[in-house]
Amino acid sequence: MPRSRRAVPARPPLRLLHGSAAEGAPQAPAAAAVNALVLQGGGALGSYQAGAFEALAARAQELHWVAGISIGAINAALIAGNPAPLRVQRLREFWERVSLAVPLLPDPPDLPQPMRGWWDGSMALWGMWSGVSGFFAPRPWWNWWPQHPASWYDTAPLRGTLLELVDFELLNDGPMRFSVGAVDVQSGNFEYFDNRRQRIGPEHIMASGALPPGFAPVPIDGRWYWDGGLVSNTPLAYVLSRLQADPDTPVTIFQIDLFSARGQVPHTLQEAVERDKDIRYSSRTRLVSDLMRERHHWHLRLQRLAELLPPEQRASAEVQELLAGTRDPAMTLVHVILSGKERSAHFKDYEFSRLSMNERWQAGQSDMRAALQLLDEQPPPRPGRLRVLDHQAGARAVRDDPPPLAQPADGAAAPDDQKR
Repeated sequence: MPRSRRAVPARPPLRLLHGSAAEGAPQAPAAAAVNALVLQGGGALGSYQAGAFEALAARAQELHWVAGISIGAINAALIAGNPAPLRVQRLREFWERVSLAVPLLPDPPDLPQPMRGWWDGSMALWGMWSGVSGFFAPRPWWNWWPQHPASWYDTAPLRGTLLELVDFELLNDGPMRFSVGAVDVQSGNFEYFDNRRQRIGPEHIMASGALPPGFAPVPIDGRWYWDGGLVSNTPLAYVLSRLQADPDTPVTIFQIDLFSARGQVPHTLQEAVERDKDIRYSSRTRLVSDLMRERHHWHLRLQRLAELLPPEQRASAEVQELLAGTRDPAMTLVHVILSGKERSAHFKDYEFSRLSMNERWQAGQSDMRAALQLLDEQPPPRPGRLRVLDHQAGARAVRDDPPPLAQPADGAAAPDDQKR
């Protein structure tokens, strides 16, 4: 049965997170702080995000906006579509349901290599062959004649799971903004479904996670949609471009990535497939954050330039038009990245074993706690600046100063071209 609530909390009157005026952004007093959560796609790796959210929720961090792609969209729906006390519980219910465990045989702990690799590979093959309960099922043989279907699996089980675990009345009418990305199959254009512009149903979340050829495109209002990760596997650019917070309101964005752009040179075919997948699905997080830091820096330069003008010229309509929108809030991006483990393999994003699910959940908890500690160690961010805190197991970095504005020589790689 779909979850339903008789009373839904009203949206707080915030002057933020509502995009352009065309989206109906209200004008109201600023909030004390704004927090957003951005979730990358990554299939079975998504339990890492659930663990990271549990650590974030334990800090009593209020969220105003959650956005996701693919499995990140599912996790986002489980968060936005449940009241705060139930969010971690619903995430746990989902991940327990879609994880695979051998009947009557507990998951074997501490298997040495190569036995653990064989175990993980066998569990991935099991999921491919039999499907994953509550998520997807193989299409029956009669679907393959006289014409092949458009996908290997049927995702009707996911629809039932979403209707059971997500309160769509709360998701649509509650205080939290919710956005998921998908690709229009016919036009090839990227599109976001946003509860500030339309009513969200299970089909919007399923469309965001319909990765071909495993999953079929999902029809919505006469159009067909595939997984948003085909174009961009992170909604960070969408959130940043529409985050119009009051200049005096500090903003913190927590981004949880499941693929790391940095890695080792592969030496086997399996390693090559995994490395290719990491690079393609890591998305250009570093590019987006550097572009935003550069934009903030140019805004500061415009303000300083205007201060050099005579008062009457500075007050002119032309100058004020140029300065409109240049007062940016102090913004911090906390970027938490799943680290590749020694036994990581090319099938990691469709290896749904209970053992791996719990390990990723625990890793997410640990990494988010460490990232929050790194955040606590920082001084208050300066107005108009975008600070980036990168955390990955065994490595962390703080990027606070504006990126170089000079153009690189021909053939040289610009800092913006780097990925994280």
